[in-house]
Amino acid sequence: MNLDTTLPPAASLARVLPRGTALTLTDVRGGGNVSTLMYRADDPLERYCMPDTLKAQHVSRVTTGTALYSDMGRVMASVVADTCGWHDTICGHLTDAMVRERYGEASYQDVRNAWRRSARQAFLVELAKHGLGARDLVGNLNLFSKVQAELDGRLAFVPGNSPAGSSVTLRFELDVLLVLVNVPHPLDPSTTWDPGEIALHAEPAPPAAADDPVRVACPENERGFIATEMEVLA
Repeated sequence: MNLDTTLPPAASLARVLPRGTALTLTDVRGGGNVSTLMYRADDPLERYCMPDTLKAQHVSRVTTGTALYSDMGRVMASVVADTCGWHDTICGHLTDAMVRERYGEASYQDVRNAWRRSARQAFLVELAKHGLGARDLVGNLNLFSKVQAELDGRLAFVPGNSPAGSSVTLRFELDVLLVLVNVPHPLDPSTTWDPGEIALHAEPAPPAAADDPVRVACPENERGFIATEMEVLA
């Protein structure tokens, strides 16, 4: 499929991305965060699994060469390009309570397009359009954001991880319902509500070859791709 659009500040989007599609997200201004969920388009009970993605590849972050696993052990998408270098998939997403505490109340009725809403609220709105709801929320991916472990064990948000123009490209290995929300990261300490614009561009991409860098990154990924292809070709 072809897709050229932008995700404005505080906006959300849910779109089916077919297998064989590459989606590039670009952080136009820098300092962005895109909270992201994925569900199998024809069977949304299968969805992105943060624990399996991390433990299968022995990583604590997402970047080029990372496979994004479902809870059925299949590869939903691959990160095939990344100029940012680190994307968080541990810390969850912004809730209504966080928005009120950090940024203050600001409803759409009061400030129109400058309103502040949480990733949780936006996820639920987009999921409802596809017959899904709160029970379908799972650990999400936060594109463009970096969180590191401090010596005392605390998780700390790293400002400036995504310079202006940073981009990441996801190649979809299954037909995926992708949900994107353009709001701050839950650990971002800034008290200024100021999300930037995210550019989206999708184009056709060939499926992973036998020597694909994501596929051969580790034995677990080879098994994940085989499981994916067996399902697709069944």
